[in-house]
Amino acid sequence: MKLAVATVLLFLGFAQFSWGQTNGIANLVSGDSSARTTSPNSYVVYGASPQQEALVRAQIQVMHPTVLPLRVFFVPHWKYVENTRIFHLHVPTGYTSAMFTHLSSRTVFIDADRYIDQSLGYWLAHELGHLATNSAKEQDAEKAAHEFRKRLKQAHIETR
Repeated sequence: MKLAVATVLLFLGFAQFSWGQTNGIANLVSGDSSARTTSPNSYVVYGASPQQEALVRAQIQVMHPTVLPLRVFFVPHWKYVENTRIFHLHVPTGYTSAMFTHLSSRTVFIDADRYIDQSLGYWLAHELGHLATNSAKEQDAEKAAHEFRKRLKQAHIETR
């Protein structure tokens, strides 16, 4: 009998704490707290300064890839290295882009501590090449990136 009373008191004690965590409204998402919705033609840039985000968006718009990333993350170097470890990716020696793409999530990671403005478009084209070909092979990505880089170069020439 003592065990049953102790068990009931334990459950009632937990129930009291959980009641304090709700406000009684059944609607789980309020109008202001809803998550960002994305269409198939949009993507989100996280962790970038306004200038970096504008540059990435302008370059992707000029390149006009058939497959857009869903997310572009600017992360500090330690986080970039950690992400490559988590996704079990091997970044080849000499691969100085400081970017990689996780194909299944269509996420591009950019090492914010190492990228250079002038090379951002060059390596972004490479990462978009991985998405366009749906391949982790560097040769496949470079073939697709060639066309993207041509578009960037043409747009740069036209703006002069």
